[in-house]
Amino acid sequence: MEWRDTGIVLTTRKFGETSVILDVLTQDHGRHTGVVKGGISRKYRPLLQAGSVLDLTWRARLGDHMGSFQLDLIQSRSAAMEDRVALAGLSAITSLLIKVLPERDPCPKLYELTNVLLDTLPVPDALAVGYFHWEMYILTYLGYGLDLSQCAVTGQTQDLIYVSPKSGRAVSGQGAGDWAHRLLPLPKIAKGFGTSITDALDGLSLTGYFLEHHAGPDLGLDTLPQSRARFIDSLQKKSLSEPSE
Repeated sequence: MEWRDTGIVLTTRKFGETSVILDVLTQDHGRHTGVVKGGISRKYRPLLQAGSVLDLTWRARLGDHMGSFQLDLIQSRSAAMEDRVALAGLSAITSLLIKVLPERDPCPKLYELTNVLLDTLPVPDALAVGYFHWEMYILTYLGYGLDLSQCAVTGQTQDLIYVSPKSGRAVSGQGAGDWAHRLLPLPKIAKGFGTSITDALDGLSLTGYFLEHHAGPDLGLDTLPQSRARFIDSLQKKSLSEPSE
């Protein structure tokens, strides 16, 4: 069994004396693991940093075996290690993928979106906004996509200011009525507006709710990765440190 693909490094763990098990998100084969022989060596350590894009060849005797990787570096994102927000973002992205993605389920669009998101690591505002939209897609991919196109009660497309915590559908001010206090606020970034870190943080409260209360329990997750909370904390500190206009 053999295939060749490109993949984003998610994590590695030691295997035996000199090898590592590499966990990657590939373009055409989904999330996949395999052994990299000699992976702890000086030759491979710079290549196996989280976020790096690799040219991978996977081989195994049978398709359901773990197999092994041969690899070459396509793109390094080691610069992310030099910035606190970027590093926190990289950790949040890779950790969430490891938690929620099944192995070997092809997800080419998610691979593409993740690669684009990782390219924004050096730009905090773009990273924050992109991460929100990326989490929105994660929810859709997992089967928990939010329907924000019209009010779930009246069918109107205007005055959408709430989201039902049960159905994930938008609700207008008129449609909410006496139930408004039980609904989640609909942030403007979820309606296609907002380009700041503050806007993204509002949005992440929404996606975080559905990841924690809907997708997570169905996937058997007790909590979301702590790296996500650390990323949000770093964004909050970054937002507070920036001068107001």
